[in-house]
Amino acid sequence: MSVAGKRVLLVIGGGIAAYKSLELIREISRRGGAVRCILTKAGAEFVTPLSVGSLSGDTVYSDLFSLTDEAAMGHIELSRSADLVVVAPATADLMAKMAQGLANDLATTALLATDKRILIAPAMNVRMWEHPATRRNLATLRTDGVSVVGPDEGEMACGEFGFGRMAEPKSIADAIDALLAPGPALLALGNNTATRQGIASVGPLAGKSVLVTSGPTLEPIDPVRFLSNRSSGKQGHALAASAAQLGASVTLVSGPVALPDPPGVTTIHVETAQEMLAAVETALPADLAIFCAAVADWRVAGESSQKLKKSAAAPPTLSLVQNPDILATIAGLKAGRPQLVVGFAAETENVIEYARGKLRRKGCDLIIANDVGSGTGVMGGDENAVHIVSPGSVVSLPRLPKTEIADRLIRLFTDRLVKGPSA
Repeated sequence: MSVAGKRVLLVIGGGIAAYKSLELIREISRRGGAVRCILTKAGAEFVTPLSVGSLSGDTVYSDLFSLTDEAAMGHIELSRSADLVVVAPATADLMAKMAQGLANDLATTALLATDKRILIAPAMNVRMWEHPATRRNLATLRTDGVSVVGPDEGEMACGEFGFGRMAEPKSIADAIDALLAPGPALLALGNNTATRQGIASVGPLAGKSVLVTSGPTLEPIDPVRFLSNRSSGKQGHALAASAAQLGASVTLVSGPVALPDPPGVTTIHVETAQEMLAAVETALPADLAIFCAAVADWRVAGESSQKLKKSAAAPPTLSLVQNPDILATIAGLKAGRPQLVVGFAAETENVIEYARGKLRRKGCDLIIANDVGSGTGVMGGDENAVHIVSPGSVVSLPRLPKTEIADRLIRLFTDRLVKGPSA
C-alpha cells in the first residue's frame, strides 16, 4: 500500500457524511498509514473529538488560537508535517473557502499554508453540487492542482437523489494510495506555473486511455484572416478534466482557445483540421474517443502567402475545399478503432433529427447533440443542454453548467465501456 508508513492530515468538514470519516481513519490505519485530524466546528456537530481521537490515536485539532495546540504543534507545522492533506467531507462551504483562499479557522489556514498535495471528497445536496457557484469553485480547485474523488450518485440524507454523496471510505483510501504512489508531484500549467497535482491512477477509468478533441479549428485565408467558428472549447476541456478525475490517461487535442490546459491531461495544441486529424491519429490507440471539437467543414483551397488587399474591383473569390472528416475517419477504422467513439452535433434546428442522421453517416456509437442557435448562449457560454442520441434511444440532459454536463457524460461513457451498449 502506498499509504503505508505515510502521514495523512484529515480535515473533517461539517456534513452528515462526517460519520464516514471515522471509517476512513480505520481504512487508512489498516493500510499502514498514520492519521492526524483537524475537526471543524461544524464537523464537531456530527462526530466528536473523542471518537476521532480514539480511532486516530492522536490529538484532534480544532482551534486556531489554542495556546496549548499552537505550543505543541503550530498550524504551519501541522499543515506541512503530513505527506498528504485530505478533506472529507469537503462541504460546499469548505470548497468555496479553499477556492477563494480564505483562512479564518484552523482547517482553512492549514489548507492555505500547506505545501503538500490535497485531495478532497465533496459531499453535499445535489442542488448545491450542481449550483454554478460550486461548479466554479470546483474548476478553480482543479486548476490549482487539487485532486478530487467523487461525489457518488445516490439517495441523500435529505431524501433527494443525485450526485453529491461522499465517496465511500475505500474509494477515498484508494485515491490516497494513488496520490502517494511514487511519481512526479508537479505538473506545469499555463505560463510556467507549477501546481501540485496527484497522479490519477484510481477510479472507474483507471487503466483506460481517453482521447478528446476540443475548441474550433482555424483555417487560414492569408497571414491575417481565417475561417473559424465561435466554439470556446469549454465543453471539450471539461470532458477531458472529468475523464482524468476518474482515473483515465487523457490526451486532449485542442484548437485555439483562451483556456488553460486541464491539469493531469496531456494537451496537444493545433490550429487546422488537418493538424487535428494528424494529432488524433498520433494519439491512438484509445479506449474512448470523444470528438467535441467544432471542426471547420471547409478550408481555402489556396492560402495566400500575402495579405489580400482591398481594391475598387470586386472582392476576391475564395475557393473552398472540404476538410477531412475526423469523426468518420476514426469511427470507420478497421483496426485500432476505439471501443467507444462519440461525436458531437451542434445544430440550430431539427436537432435530434439531424443528430440521428449524423450518427448513421459517421458510423460512431453515440452523438451528443445540442442547440447552438442564436439566443441559447451555448457557444462560448458556461452552460449547455444536450441530447444523447444512440441507435435505439434519445436521452436528454437539462441545461446545466458545462462541467456538470461533462461529469454526467463521462460517467455514462464509463458505464458503456464497462458494461457495454446496454448501459
